[in-house]
Amino acid sequence: MATSGEGKRRSRARSKLVQALYQHAVTCASAEDIERQFLAAGLGDIDVAYFRELIYDITDRVAELDEQLSALLDRPLAQLDPVERAILRLGAYELRERMEVPYRVVIDESVGLARRFGAEQSYRYINGVLDRFGAGVPLRAAERQARSPGPGGQA
Repeated sequence: MATSGEGKRRSRARSKLVQALYQHAVTCASAEDIERQFLAAGLGDIDVAYFRELIYDITDRVAELDEQLSALLDRPLAQLDPVERAILRLGAYELRERMEVPYRVVIDESVGLARRFGAEQSYRYINGVLDRFGAGVPLRAAERQARSPGPGGQA
């Protein structure tokens, strides 16, 4: 289990990842070039290993993630703001590949990133899309079930 300090470092890594994924989407730069630029600029007190792993894994799987996300969107993925695409790609990747990160943490972090970097109401859209995405990840079913209110009850 991560300590509070580790959680903060990982949260800061996610902020940098959104910026890096945005750069990747806008410039088509390679993960290697983006990593080099971010390291040269200084990453601060973040989980550097997490940043490095995810920038490579997500950029390697962009087409696959986009295909899965596209089925859940109300418009073509290309019409989304590049920041929202970056947040959705990061959240979808974590939901699908990083089972050690709790479902609720992925959703909450993604919503926080949308509030910080996205358009005014984009956090609602991000929340809905990633919640539906998580519903399609079989290994997340128990987590989603645990947070859902029971019949006539509340969560």
